[in-house]
Amino acid sequence: MQKLVKGLHVFKDGYFAKHQMLFEQLATAGQNPETLFVTCCDSRVVPNLITQAAPGELFIVRNIGNIIPGPDLPGGTSAAIEYAVEVLNIENIIVCGHTQCGAMDAVLAPEKVAHLPSVRRWISRADRVRDVINERYGHLTGDARLTAAVEENVLVQLENLRDFPFIADRLESGKIHLSGWVYHINRGEIYDFDPDTSEYVLLADASMDPETALASSPNAARPRG
Repeated sequence: MQKLVKGLHVFKDGYFAKHQMLFEQLATAGQNPETLFVTCCDSRVVPNLITQAAPGELFIVRNIGNIIPGPDLPGGTSAAIEYAVEVLNIENIIVCGHTQCGAMDAVLAPEKVAHLPSVRRWISRADRVRDVINERYGHLTGDARLTAAVEENVLVQLENLRDFPFIADRLESGKIHLSGWVYHINRGEIYDFDPDTSEYVLLADASMDPETALASSPNAARPRG
């Protein structure tokens, strides 16, 4: 706790002091983010750090397994999505999974969370992922199998987003864009799903500037499974 309190002071005297005009603008003009970022609660996944987004640029929704529960299941995630799209007029939605995801590990082996009734009920909304893995990825084991589950879960959640009428309408009119990302914790890399090739493609590399990374990413395509 003392470390956190110390961090508050460092923030106030450092980052806040340096960007005080930004915070004053955010306080008076309100928020106007362009991107809704849906990701896992995992403490190793820090959206603003990974993307280097400034305060006010991302509207972030976090839950266990970056699951989209669907419009027929009320709750915090559905409410946040509705608010982001209908009120903030978000233009982009990113669903970002990550390697070594405990939620996906539990989806593959539900007995691991048998003693956690709330967790078990929540991740049951991703049971379809387990079916896909059993049907298409029976040859994979260990980390490879888990990573495949992470990747397939992102795609399942993107499909769930399309079930929201207000998102479906905006997709049809070209007013919103959906992206599926997977963050590799140990490498600091993001892979973006390319629907044209059905592959996850390296989106950025720390050794490259952003323009170079985007230009070269198709050459770093990694097939699903």
